[in-house]
Amino acid sequence: MRGNRLRLVIVGLLVLVVVGFVFLRGPTPHIQVKPETLYSIGIINITNTMVTSWIVVALMIGLVYLASRRWELVPRGVQNLLEAIIEGFYNLVVNIVGEKNGRRFFPVVATIFFFILFANWFSLFPIFNVIGLGQEGEHGFVMEKTDLGPLPTTYVGLSSLDQLKGQTIDEEDPEAAQKAEEEKDKGNFVGELRPFLRGINTDLNTPLALAIMSAVFVEFWGISTLGFSTYGRKFFNFGGLLRGIRRLSPGQLFEGVVDAFVGLLELASEAVRLISFTFRLFGNMFAGEVVILMFTFLIPLVFTLPFYGLELFVGLIQAFIFALLTLVFGMMAVSHGGPPGAEEAGAEIHQAETAEARPVNLEK
Repeated sequence: MRGNRLRLVIVGLLVLVVVGFVFLRGPTPHIQVKPETLYSIGIINITNTMVTSWIVVALMIGLVYLASRRWELVPRGVQNLLEAIIEGFYNLVVNIVGEKNGRRFFPVVATIFFFILFANWFSLFPIFNVIGLGQEGEHGFVMEKTDLGPLPTTYVGLSSLDQLKGQTIDEEDPEAAQKAEEEKDKGNFVGELRPFLRGINTDLNTPLALAIMSAVFVEFWGISTLGFSTYGRKFFNFGGLLRGIRRLSPGQLFEGVVDAFVGLLELASEAVRLISFTFRLFGNMFAGEVVILMFTFLIPLVFTLPFYGLELFVGLIQAFIFALLTLVFGMMAVSHGGPPGAEEAGAEIHQAETAEARPVNLEK
């Protein structure tokens, strides 16, 4: 019985593969790094990633409001799940950097993590990159026109055995203009699709903005903890070099040059961190979107599903890495080279030594 069911599942999957490959394949999608502009207001271009970011923020606010509008002392249901997720992430932060720094870092780190995670997973909905505005031209998709109620609509027709690639007119085709005119005479639409929705982390601006936000808070935590001068010497440490020149000491001069060079390397690493943060998130999410988009148009229905599962995992990992690196760099900024928890441990030792040194009054 179990073997028969397995055969039926395999046959069903093969049928779906064949049907999708023969009849549901679309034309090769147009892929570009730059987000598509939907509307322009003066010099401001409203892109599809901007629209998606507004929707993401609105949905996150709405979900948190619905989950917390009836807050109870004894949590249950959605409130219980929400508190468990937040508490688990808070405990992770505290276990890494300690209670004192954990309370400071948690709002920023948690905001980065949940925003990236929600945006990555939201972009996996099948409405992304397939519904949008048509931009008419002499190459691109060949779409059929119809009226959907009061709205004029274009859509890509089903593929067939003699046209597995779908109807497209390539830009490199020397007869592209002529073919486009023929299709337009038939009442079809020729052009490219500008999707309404696109993953916000596939736009280089969003990962860059998150990287800048992370860097600003890391520097703020370091300066507010150690002071501007102390923290600044981490990057501009020319004191030893000046002392070596003033005292004409070769040994101190060499140490000063090394300290100054290490400081400048630290400054360069802060700038390089922005690049690594940006392109790590952008590269992974853009590549995942391209893979899903290509398999959706090449072999829909079946082969796309494993890549959706992979992107669920990648979206979680990328959000976790971005947030955790922000946390680690924040801890490095406030510790100034000391081990985590060194400040709290030093304070406790100082209090213990003070108590032991305090004179004891034997008079009663």
